[in-house]
Amino acid sequence: MATSKVFDNFVDFGDNPYLTGPHEPVRKEITESTLECIGEIPKDFSGIYLRNGPNQRFQPYGSYHWFDGDGMVHSAHFEDGKVSYKNRWVTTKAFEIESNKKKSIWPGLMDTPDRALETAWGSDLWLKDNSNTDITIHAGKAISTFYQCGEAYSLDPLNLNTLGSIDLRSIGARQMSAHCLTDEATGDLLFFDYAAKPPYMTYGVLNKKSELVNFTEIDLPGARLPHSMAFTTNYSILMDLPMFWDPKLLKEDIHKVTFYPEIQSRFGVLKRMASGDTIRWFEADPCYIYHVINSWEEGAEVVLDVCRMSTPVPSPEVRQKLSGPYGTMLAWLKLDACYHRYRFNLETGNTKEERIDDLLTEFPTINNRYGGLPSRYSYHVSLADTDVILFDGLVKIDSNTKNSQTYKFPEGSFGSEMQFAPRNNSQTEDDGYLLTFVTNTKSNKGEIQIFPAEDLSKGPLCQLIVPQQIPPGFHSSFVLPENL
Repeated sequence: MATSKVFDNFVDFGDNPYLTGPHEPVRKEITESTLECIGEIPKDFSGIYLRNGPNQRFQPYGSYHWFDGDGMVHSAHFEDGKVSYKNRWVTTKAFEIESNKKKSIWPGLMDTPDRALETAWGSDLWLKDNSNTDITIHAGKAISTFYQCGEAYSLDPLNLNTLGSIDLRSIGARQMSAHCLTDEATGDLLFFDYAAKPPYMTYGVLNKKSELVNFTEIDLPGARLPHSMAFTTNYSILMDLPMFWDPKLLKEDIHKVTFYPEIQSRFGVLKRMASGDTIRWFEADPCYIYHVINSWEEGAEVVLDVCRMSTPVPSPEVRQKLSGPYGTMLAWLKLDACYHRYRFNLETGNTKEERIDDLLTEFPTINNRYGGLPSRYSYHVSLADTDVILFDGLVKIDSNTKNSQTYKFPEGSFGSEMQFAPRNNSQTEDDGYLLTFVTNTKSNKGEIQIFPAEDLSKGPLCQLIVPQQIPPGFHSSFVLPENL
């Protein structure tokens, strides 16, 4: 069965590179259960691969940034060797207001705040909560979140209907940033938010019944812009990194992100259910971190694996190359992250850090059943040498041997953040498959591709052709059968 719903079939977005070419938004919500298949779909796994990302509906308010687009979730549901695809906008409160007015209301990341708006979200309460960044599974629901803090939205993982926002304030919390994390062992959802005014950070835990069982303030020296957090069996790890808004300009309502290489990075280790005033801070070399790989405990040490950026601001060479009206956005979106490991010793208070791999990779994922536990394998994307962010390949890294496997997509095809799908009755950490959505600019149709996790360099086992394009996006999740 195939169904579709068209939204504003023609919108001229101009020449913004994040609204044209591979990044051009799609206008249809479709459901397809009969897809052309090249190869054979494995029958020994099941679950739902979900991926969130920006898909702008109306003409932008002003200078559109890739992070501004309305959230759209794409899904591939696998069961008994069959697959169905669907895509749906996340119908946030802001999305519904703009739909009624048939235009964009909120300024974007590169615009000047409009303080006349009665309602706004984000860490300085001036952006639209577009819920376009991450998607997490908790208590049988998909939780869609916004990178700069918002309400968080519950979606039905089967039909992608938006069920409503999580009323955080009524249960005693504030907002929720993207990269909240679910501990598969306990069902806990761990989350944080950050703000331009005190308290500069909060941290909380929702149990498997969605009850708020811990919420506490985290003391920071000023407004910060953390992107991720991590957890182990007993601890949560929060970040205070030296890239944040210029404090002097922020007082004038100017949001200028600045890197301060003279300031140390700090990582706060806190017992999961403890008060924020018990957090222990560990210092490390200056850097910025968008994405965590995993974290776990080894004796007296907490191990934290990340994709680390040592130079998070654009170099003069990059700025010169990427000029023009979109040059600043393009330059700031150039990522130079590598696999990096920290060890925080809870007895001595010392930090050790080392680079695990020199490849430039990002958007890491693992077998989610190993979240917070010792893990060996992680799955990353490689970045194309293009002005806009595109993922031209996939990488599997073995942190024990420091070996890696790579796969490059054919010219004109670009992947998404992968998810690991375990085989039925899987026995080892990488006993399963890797799933990714693909943007095919030659066919102008999307694809769902399945790779063997043991050796992704062999290429896809099968390619499922979706009858419309799947633009690049942000983060993903895999709904294990036991979580449906």
